[in-house]
Amino acid sequence: MNAYALRVDDAPDAVPPAFGRPPTVAGLLGGQRLWYEAASLMRDPVWHGKGVPDGGGMPVLLVPGFLAGDPSLRTMRRWLRARDYWTCTSQIRFNVDCTRLSVDRLERRLVEFTDKMGRPTAIIGQSRGGTLAKLVAMRRPDRVSGIFTLGSPNLDPMAINRLLERQVKLVAALGEAGVPGMFREDCIHGDCAEEVRQMLAQPFPPGVRYVAVYSRTDGVVNWKACLDPAAEHVEVRSSHVGMALNPTIYRVLGAHLGELAAEGRRQSIRLV
Repeated sequence: MNAYALRVDDAPDAVPPAFGRPPTVAGLLGGQRLWYEAASLMRDPVWHGKGVPDGGGMPVLLVPGFLAGDPSLRTMRRWLRARDYWTCTSQIRFNVDCTRLSVDRLERRLVEFTDKMGRPTAIIGQSRGGTLAKLVAMRRPDRVSGIFTLGSPNLDPMAINRLLERQVKLVAALGEAGVPGMFREDCIHGDCAEEVRQMLAQPFPPGVRYVAVYSRTDGVVNWKACLDPAAEHVEVRSSHVGMALNPTIYRVLGAHLGELAAEGRRQSIRLV
């Protein structure tokens, strides 16, 4: 177990500080922390690659969170490219569509990217993006070397605070009204939601690395819902929206991606 790891059984009973507070206060605190985390990243040596292994051209697919699109991970993508990783966007502009449809599209994107690269890819998914990453990895383990979920409630996608729950219900209402590209009520409580829960509960492919990053100070997602027994758990101190900008997470990703990249190089050497 590395310095960041924590087993499910080690987690004490607790909930994020924002749970039980008025949603407006939680949102305000999260917004303030986001800017602090972004500024901290720019000042941190990890931003310039200090102590971060070289990626050696390993492919990485990035998947944004709920209500977000590919631009939300632009900073992380820039950092990965500077570390010699080949990055690919999910082509998600606004992550609010039906989960099943989103996984179908992400699978096609995965196949297209790995065909081009000629090797499996790692997937980094933030929040809902990590749920999509797990689902597509379970469909196509032959195409995925590992997944890294950032604040993803894969044990219960609705383990969220009241503010986000209201936003989820608003999206569902718009979908029910016929607005294209938005999930509907069925995706929250109906057959679609039940199918997704059953898929998430299926055994995870043993040959695919799974690292779940979580924060007890998340404030949006109940951190216990991120502790998937199939994953290696990595605890950080971060806001939910700031996970794509938190310097500690960049160090975690750098170390674990570096291990995957080294494994890929060794496999390539044995194949020659």
